[in-house]
Amino acid sequence: MGRGYNVRAFEAAAAKADAVTKATTRKWRPQGGQELRAEQAVTLSGMTQLGAIAALAASLVAAALFSAIHKIEEGHIGVYYRGGALLTSTSGPGFHLMLPFITSFKSVQTTLQTDEVKNVPCGTSGGVMIYFDRIEVVNFLIQSAVYDIVKNFTADYDKALIFNKIHHELNQFCSVHTLQEVYIELFDQIDENLKLALQQDLTSMAPGLIIQAVRVTKPNIPEAIRRNYELMESEKTKLLIAAQKQKVVEKEAETERKKALIEAEKIAQVAEITYGQKVMEKETEKRISEIEDAAFLAREKAKADAECYTAVKAAEANKLKLTPEYLQLMKYKAIASNSKIYFGKDIPNMFMDHAGTPAKSSEGSTEELRDENWLGAGPGL
Repeated sequence: MGRGYNVRAFEAAAAKADAVTKATTRKWRPQGGQELRAEQAVTLSGMTQLGAIAALAASLVAAALFSAIHKIEEGHIGVYYRGGALLTSTSGPGFHLMLPFITSFKSVQTTLQTDEVKNVPCGTSGGVMIYFDRIEVVNFLIQSAVYDIVKNFTADYDKALIFNKIHHELNQFCSVHTLQEVYIELFDQIDENLKLALQQDLTSMAPGLIIQAVRVTKPNIPEAIRRNYELMESEKTKLLIAAQKQKVVEKEAETERKKALIEAEKIAQVAEITYGQKVMEKETEKRISEIEDAAFLAREKAKADAECYTAVKAAEANKLKLTPEYLQLMKYKAIASNSKIYFGKDIPNMFMDHAGTPAKSSEGSTEELRDENWLGAGPGL
């Protein structure tokens, strides 16, 4: 494009100079032997030619500068050709200079880009021809690999490495699978299979070209087959709806069963808690009764111990009190207070009875003193 622009500029400058020369010659043509005017006309003609040459030179310089200065956009790498041969030098984004009319350049994108492969035919193993409307391949090129890939596959490397490879791999996949598998069962695996196949080949053929993702649209199939698939999908949908309803009914029954189970467990837990409360109440009453019994027993024991202690102390007091002299005194007092006196062989065995009934000694040999006013004086009488 730069070379064409320079030729057109040169032709325009030459035509302009020729027109100026012709006009000047007509204006200063000598008439009637006017030699001075003829000389002036020749001088002006020479000046016009010099101006035309200068204009042509300026045009050539401008065209050369325009052809030499070029710009590389961000996300691209510039590669250069000279005489049809690829140069080893590359350039990054920005303005650059090159030899005009001899060197040309192309800009190669290195950022993420999407290549679209459209209307790809594919024949299944059953002989049915289907078409994929659009296959999108998201890829990017590593900057360090730009030179090698452009050298081996030109700047339009994606046509050889991606477009043609997509056709080949997709037909390979369809040829070993049925329409049912391609259209329904294995459709979700096509994009991943294409990505793996492309990347595997690119790793060996063009390292540095990375496949990010592959997106495949649903293929177009014959109308009659499509209607059958739609009918099949409709029936499958009905079956799924029926199965879903059955699951809902089963889920509701399961929910009711769980609710009943939870209610029964709740009642059982309440009964268990109530029973535990009653048991605790009985145990509490039992402990209270045991405590009361123990307290009563302790009180009675203390009372008995007190009575025993009192009796023991009284006995000890009596023991200390009932001396032989005291008993002798009491005996005489008792004899003195009786209206009757009984005696036997032994004075110590006699006793008195206030009721007036005669008492016998243990040996049965007692005699009664009939005179109630007589006092016995003891064993010495």
